[in-house]
Amino acid sequence: MIHLAWPWMALLLPLPWLRYILSSPAEPRSSTVFVPMAATLGTDAGIHRPTRPSWGRFIFAAIWLLLVAAAMRPQWLGEPIPVPTTGRRLMLAVDVSGSMATEDMAGGASRLRVVQDVAGRFIDGRHGDRVGLILFGTQPYLQAPLTADLGTVHRFLNEALVGVAGTETAIGDAIGLAIKRLHDEAGAGGSKASQTVLILLTDGENDAGAMPPLEAARLAAQSGLRIYTVGVGAAPQEGFFGMAGNADLDEDTLKAIAKATGGEYFRATDAAALREVYREIDRLEPAAGTQQWLRSADEWFTWPLAMALLLSVPAVWVGGRAWA
Repeated sequence: MIHLAWPWMALLLPLPWLRYILSSPAEPRSSTVFVPMAATLGTDAGIHRPTRPSWGRFIFAAIWLLLVAAAMRPQWLGEPIPVPTTGRRLMLAVDVSGSMATEDMAGGASRLRVVQDVAGRFIDGRHGDRVGLILFGTQPYLQAPLTADLGTVHRFLNEALVGVAGTETAIGDAIGLAIKRLHDEAGAGGSKASQTVLILLTDGENDAGAMPPLEAARLAAQSGLRIYTVGVGAAPQEGFFGMAGNADLDEDTLKAIAKATGGEYFRATDAAALREVYREIDRLEPAAGTQQWLRSADEWFTWPLAMALLLSVPAVWVGGRAWA
């Protein structure tokens, strides 16, 4: 796309024409009264004014147009590309163990389906941040590395399936994987650890993995990784057949993890509560801001300037002949 950096320079275009109009001499009303011999002497009897060939005027006009075009600074703008911004590194660790298929959230939706809907909107609003995704069950997997491509992270979250990482819950190993990614980023010249946040969402207790959750939390605190833990699932209620709802959630461990790393623990019993949780996290960890875009600009003013320089050669020759 062509863009003019200084379009107001086009106001200079009529200046030569205005100078010509203002400097043109007035014609005498009756040359025969004051100069009787003018009829016999012809035009040589008056003041001799050198004239320029008509095609020479076109050369000077073209030079002026080219100079004004160069002064307007034409540019060719490329396609807009996102600009990397300095923001938080935010990792989401989502439990996809077998219990996440339980349909005890509002509207009869499964726990994972509600998490995908609410967390997906949260991801979309993190403009300026780099977001990553860890899915964990019996084992943790890095589904999306830290990236500014929020749409891809959202899509990977929506594609998550219950049981894809095993049917058990390895909370400590999920935290350990997030710490490893933090160290990898720091080794590659990433941003400071204090800007890194992990949001760990689960509906159960740690019953798998090699690393105990509290030990992983201590390592996270030493690495500068702040963890917000979210427990999901309907609140347990005593029914005819015993306890109904999410009675397996280990809230004490999740609270201890958050406290050890300077984060907070949240409880989400339905979709509305989970939305409120993410709004609170947004308040505590505000995004960097609106995503910025940049267009590459190729300067084109050199072309009309070079053409004007080339035309100046015959223009000087024409002017020299006219005044010779």
